[in-house]
Amino acid sequence: MISTLLYILGGVILLVSFLGLIAPKTYNISRSIQINKPLPKVFEYIKFLKNQDQWSPWTKKDPEMIQTFTGVDGAVGAISAWKGNKDVGEGEQELLKIIPNELVQSELRFIKPYKSTSNAYLKVEKVLPEVTTVEWGFSGDYKFPISIFMIFMNMDKAVGKDFEAGLADLKQLLEREH
Repeated sequence: MISTLLYILGGVILLVSFLGLIAPKTYNISRSIQINKPLPKVFEYIKFLKNQDQWSPWTKKDPEMIQTFTGVDGAVGAISAWKGNKDVGEGEQELLKIIPNELVQSELRFIKPYKSTSNAYLKVEKVLPEVTTVEWGFSGDYKFPISIFMIFMNMDKAVGKDFEAGLADLKQLLEREH
């Protein structure tokens, strides 16, 4: 009886170890869209955390979400914190780096449903004088044991649709403005 339990325990440990070895260690998800607006106008809009409420898919998932802002919005060090329903969880986003007309880089610190940290960015690139590409993405590391669960879940499919919806709303919003 005890030897059977030891074999089962050993098998479970071996299986978990094997899954830990083959599990993805990192993620990098991004989507892009072309917006019919000049790059400076697009960048001036996307650098502000408060503007994200107008096009973020997560704001739609919880319109009652509680948000607080600290720092100077649109400047390094600005922080947007949120507490929402089970679809949006709880966390904060801090602006870490802003390269005018190029990049807005931030750190996402999730508290609920589970703690994690991701690097997020919005990049802009001029296609034509009146056309700008916006790329929205985020990346990070999976920690054990979460990494094992990611063998069975495709983060790109799960979050990619939200990015596509958000970018489509951003495009519609900016192209509608004069």
